[in-house]
Amino acid sequence: MDRRRVVVITGASAGVGRAAARAFGRDGADVGLIARGNERLAAAREELRGMGRRAVAISADVADAEAVERAAEKVEEELGPIDVWVNGATVTVMSRIAEMTAEEIRRVTEVTYLGCVHGTLSALRRMIPRRRGVIVQVGSALAYRAIPLQGAYSASKHAMRGFTDSLRCELMHDRIPIDVTMVQLPGLNTPQFEWSRVRASRHPQPVPPIYQPEVAARAIVTASYGGRREMFVGTQNTVLAWGNKLAPWMGDRYLAATGFDSQFTDEPISPGRPDNLFEPAPGNQGAHGSFDDRAIPWSAQLWANEHRGALLFGGAVMALWAAFKLARGLRLPESPQAAWRGAPAPGGESAGDLTTESAGERTTESAGERTTGSAGERTTAMDESERAES
Repeated sequence: MDRRRVVVITGASAGVGRAAARAFGRDGADVGLIARGNERLAAAREELRGMGRRAVAISADVADAEAVERAAEKVEEELGPIDVWVNGATVTVMSRIAEMTAEEIRRVTEVTYLGCVHGTLSALRRMIPRRRGVIVQVGSALAYRAIPLQGAYSASKHAMRGFTDSLRCELMHDRIPIDVTMVQLPGLNTPQFEWSRVRASRHPQPVPPIYQPEVAARAIVTASYGGRREMFVGTQNTVLAWGNKLAPWMGDRYLAATGFDSQFTDEPISPGRPDNLFEPAPGNQGAHGSFDDRAIPWSAQLWANEHRGALLFGGAVMALWAAFKLARGLRLPESPQAAWRGAPAPGGESAGDLTTESAGERTTESAGERTTGSAGERTTAMDESERAES
């Protein structure tokens, strides 16, 4: 019997990471959980053990490279060799850039971008000697199109994409069979909007359409089986990425007009609400945020991505069938005479002649003459004036 896969998830105590941990547990994997919140970590570990999976929970800040490395060592000691590493830890500050402090920007970068770097390096130290493994970077549509009020977060996701592309090229050059993929996520109903640092009077929200975190978790599990350079979740993410390539100036104007209000509800922000920028927020919030009534639990685009092989095969079959039907519809004429009226026919008959043949009988009509022949009998009719002259 093959051993279970061992998966490490950073940011595993809440939001997408928590949903991904559950999804990997249902998929049969043992999971190493890395995050800062001890209460949520313990709850996530018990959920996995309740599924009959092995799980180890490790409190660590991914901004600390040495802490991440120690966590990787502990996972392998308790669960075995790491097969999949998922970098999902993130923090953000929703604020105009001009109002942010350098310390805030540094912190967002250290967790969201450098946390990904630290996790990737720890994974590579183990995967390269074994020449196997999959690294999944949890990205965002903001890796392609930055939006207002999320400057540091957008920059970190852009940096993550550049880092990942560079690493992938190096592994390909060295012929090391390790898959590195990035999953670009849409707006999700996670606790991030309950505890991110905000400089505004209204409650923050994901940019609609909003999806449930289980949609993202499903994409991450799919990506963990390798063979995919990148996965987009949500049709609007694909449109956003291509739109930014074709007309970035249009995106600038559109987001300048709509990108502020779309990130906030009409409700006032709670006074004294905690944020998780430097310290983990208290409580066991789980995977979902406060937008369950608006969140979409599925993605047609993700379904198509997961079944792309079957869809391509079906499309090829339909194309062949259409080509076959078209070819059958384009039939050649039975004879050149049918296609080219007026050409001389065999026996000296002109195109104006009307000829009918059946059961050994031949009838020809032309300019004043009618001839009928059957079984060796021939009758010729002529005008009265011609008969008289003969």
